[in-house]
Amino acid sequence: MPARTPSQTVGPYFTIGLPPRAANELVASGTTLHGRLLDGNGDPLPDGMLEVWDRTTRRWGRCGTDGDGGFAFTIAKPEGRDGDAPRLDVYVFARGLLRHQLTRIYFPDEPEANAADPVLAALTADQRATLVAVPDGGGLRHDIRLQGGDQTVFFVH
Repeated sequence: MPARTPSQTVGPYFTIGLPPRAANELVASGTTLHGRLLDGNGDPLPDGMLEVWDRTTRRWGRCGTDGDGGFAFTIAKPEGRDGDAPRLDVYVFARGLLRHQLTRIYFPDEPEANAADPVLAALTADQRATLVAVPDGGGLRHDIRLQGGDQTVFFVH
């Protein structure tokens, strides 16, 4: 049997890859997007990491989760493209995942664009709700659930 790698024994070591500067700022000033990374029981994952990508501007940010599973980014809403509603792509890294997961965050102030988006249109109302952020104190909130009845929709990449 081959020797075990660190990812099979302890970890994750996401903080090693996080720079000391504010890598969670996609723009210098904008909207705060915050939320929590949760497991199948609804418990926070304090050692996860998220990458948020704005594909239209090629901006991205990275944020480790805190002790309560919390994360926060400073974002600007991207433009929709080619019939897609404005969205951010999110890669989720967490213990127990052999491969990072891809999900999306759509914006609540885009009801017409969201209704016309082909991906959102293919989902049930409950599934769509796991992808649309909600207004929260002048910013946006979006929790990501890795498993369970209200699991966030993830995509093959």
